[in-house]
Parts: sequence; C-alpha cells; structure tokens
Amino acid sequence: MMHNDNTRLNVLRRQDMWETLVTSIQNAILQIKLDPWWEATALAGEVVFGGRFILQWIVSERKKRSYVPTAFWFMSIVGSIILLIYSIHIEKPVLILAFTINTLIYMRNIHLIFRHKKVVVKNMNINMEDKNE
Repeated sequence: MMHNDNTRLNVLRRQDMWETLVTSIQNAILQIKLDPWWEATALAGEVVFGGRFILQWIVSERKKRSYVPTAFWFMSIVGSIILLIYSIHIEKPVLILAFTINTLIYMRNIHLIFRHKKVVVKNMNINMEDKNE
C-alpha cells in the first residue's frame, strides 16, 4: 500500500512540476509580448554574459590547456552592465546587488591584467636597455 501511495505522490509531483514549467514559459512569452525591448535587452545581456564561457572554452581548446583570455573579462563587464540595467528596470534588489558586485570585480580583474602587462612591458624595456649598453 505504501509503495502505491509513493508512486501516486511522485506522479503528482511530476505533473505539478510540468504544469509549473508550462506556466513559467507562458508567463515569459507574455512578458516578451508586453515589453519586447527590455526582454531583448535582457537576452542580449545573457548572450554576452554566457558567451564568455564559450569563448573561454574555444581558447582553452586551441591552447590545449585551461586559459582565461582578457576578452572573457570584457564580455563579463558588458554582459553584467546590461543585466544590471535590466535588473534596475525590473526592480529586483538581489539582482541589482549581484550584478553591481560582479561588475566591480570584473573591472578590478581588467585593472590587474593591464597593470601586470604594463609592468611586463616596462621590464622588457629595461632588459633591452641593459643589452644595448
């Protein structure tokens, strides 16, 4: 008897999950119809933000090792800013906070990358001057 009750309960849960998914999709379609410009903006942000992982994967495959290109961080910043703007529009404080913090971290990473490159170039110039003397 217990087995049948669990089976029925699992079937009901699956049906409820399916109905929830269908309702969510219907609500998303309605939202797109009501506000297509903002939904397109959010989609663009997601494409840029998610595309950074595809970029990282492709570059890593070419290098035959895990590698995070500088473009990854620029895509992170652009996608995060677009999604921050969208989050402000839909007035979601958790998303606003998350994308604000993300953007600051990505900007810091870009700063560190360029600061390191500047030091490397400076050291290369010093080494070249030593060889010329």
